[in-house]
Amino acid sequence: MDDGTAAFHGAKLYLTRDGRLLTCLRDDLGHIPFPAYWDLPGGGREGGEAPVECALRELQEEFGLRLSADRLRGVCFPSHERPDMISWLFSGELRRDEIAAIRFGDEGQEWRMMALAEFMAHPRAVPHFKRWIASL
Repeated sequence: MDDGTAAFHGAKLYLTRDGRLLTCLRDDLGHIPFPAYWDLPGGGREGGEAPVECALRELQEEFGLRLSADRLRGVCFPSHERPDMISWLFSGELRRDEIAAIRFGDEGQEWRMMALAEFMAHPRAVPHFKRWIASL
């Protein structure tokens, strides 16, 4: 794993429980990448935050969840939006009580604990995230 010092664009989370992963349906707006596609929690870096800080901030903003960094394992990939930078994918497992505590934010249309096989086969799942997951 990279030590996090390289310039990075953003971070996503691959959070699972019992063969399902936390997903959200992106807003259907023409000015955003992949409108109305199934996405993973996460987003772009703000300020000088570290990769895991970015992922955890986005998770709290989007789903109202707070996880500790020691529960996550990260790998980096070339950024889809900024090929000169990297993006991070952090993986971990959610507890049942955390799933029950989700409070969906104001970005996206809905959230779902989607079967991994469904996400990987879904024609409207963000394609590069499917590739990232397949490489884990």
